[in-house]
Amino acid sequence: MRTSRVRTAGDIGTNAGPGTPVDPAGAAAPAPAPPGPETNPETGPEANPAPGPETSPQANPQANPAPGPETAPATAPKSAPAATPESTLAERTAGDLRAALGPLVRRLRQFRPDGELTLSQTSALVRLDREGPATASELAAGEGIRPQSMCTIVSRLQERGLVAREQDPHDGRRIVVSLTAAGLEGLHGARRERARRLTVAITEELTPAEQEQLAAALPLLERITRRV
Repeated sequence: MRTSRVRTAGDIGTNAGPGTPVDPAGAAAPAPAPPGPETNPETGPEANPAPGPETSPQANPQANPAPGPETAPATAPKSAPAATPESTLAERTAGDLRAALGPLVRRLRQFRPDGELTLSQTSALVRLDREGPATASELAAGEGIRPQSMCTIVSRLQERGLVAREQDPHDGRRIVVSLTAAGLEGLHGARRERARRLTVAITEELTPAEQEQLAAALPLLERITRRV
């Protein structure tokens, strides 16, 4: 015949697993729930949301694009200063004046009344007339040629009686060259002939009104000559 045994609190405590709390009434108490996020009793769980990744205004890529190479503001290229009408007119006039006077001066210098004096010979006579007696070396330095070439020029002029060679009264070792009366007359005659040819050209080529314009421009040319 079976005998039923009443389970006592000691048996229950004996069969319960380790760490299982025992109710005094004899039943095993349920296991405690795992710890969760702290909840503020006053505000509830919604007031303390779960922490997430921090978001700052600088973390938004659209609000703050990645820094790129610094671009300087575009600047317009500097342009040269515009030429004024006065400067343009002066430049044009200078070119025209040089082109007009250059051939005129060359033609007057190349003109030889007697058909024999060269440009170098005439230039030596002009220098002697303007600066007075000088040695052949001094004449060569003034004309920018070699002394040997000037000695040849002086010899040709002396043969024609246009210059004379004499000892320097202050230094007997120096031989100076001076103009003779014939040379002075020939030089002045050449100048008179050039003036005559220029007078004929002005009279035949220019009207009376144009001659007045040319005469009025002469003081201006003299001022330019002094400035140059």
